[in-house]
Amino acid sequence: MNTLAIDIGGTKFSLALFAGEEMVLRESRETDRLGGPRSMLAQIEGIIAHWRRDHKIDRCGIGFGGPVDFGKQKVTLSTHVEGWSENPLVETVSGFCGAPVVMDNDANVGALGEGHYGAGRGLRPLFYMTLSTGIGGGILTEHGVYRGADWYAGELGHLTIRPGGPECLCGSFGCFERMCCGLWLERDHGRPAKELMQDAAFVESYVVDLSLGLKAAIMLLNPMRVVIGGGISKAGDALFLPLRKELRRQITAWSRARIDVMPAALADDSVLYGALALAEETYP
Repeated sequence: MNTLAIDIGGTKFSLALFAGEEMVLRESRETDRLGGPRSMLAQIEGIIAHWRRDHKIDRCGIGFGGPVDFGKQKVTLSTHVEGWSENPLVETVSGFCGAPVVMDNDANVGALGEGHYGAGRGLRPLFYMTLSTGIGGGILTEHGVYRGADWYAGELGHLTIRPGGPECLCGSFGCFERMCCGLWLERDHGRPAKELMQDAAFVESYVVDLSLGLKAAIMLLNPMRVVIGGGISKAGDALFLPLRKELRRQITAWSRARIDVMPAALADDSVLYGALALAEETYP
């Protein structure tokens, strides 16, 4: 079967076509924040129409960069791109590709991708965190994605790690996302996160806040592994070596909680492979 996979983020969006589990087509474009959903959906429609000339699409999975009501299959909102609230994305994309579509939050979908095809393969429970424009989390257990009673499990980006800290886009203060995500790093420091991650002194300070957020997930969930995806994770050892050291300092030894923190093996494709897995399990 041919599966269309879509990853919609705050910085970029990507599409891939899989024949079975082989990625045969892929395209990424920058997110037009000012153009909002209308601009992005027009581009997605054009890419899908082009691909459908030569390839039948049997099903589609979407990872969306913001809260999703999984039960209703509706976008709740995007804190980074205006205009997405209550958008009928699933119905719209189904019309574009002529196939059934299923959607989830991009962190949940990234957890599926890394859990089935990447750095978390065979490891359960698995905690996946996307560290990019924003911050989100996905929890993968032996029974699949844990979404919670109202589909919002894993939203650690809006845990308060600095009470009384700066205001977040969500309206709270000192959120994990506000202190550590790429959007705010660039606004606060005047340099993109990729550049900041090359500054060892900056990283040493940065991992203190990053560890505060991750510590909450590790102590609450005790996962076999934490996998971090998203653009900032591409810093590699420059980020992960000081991060593991700081986590060992912050996490009390008596807890015996393992500190197994790895970068995503699928890099920019974690959510695309997760969208494949989501579509496969929904429309086998």
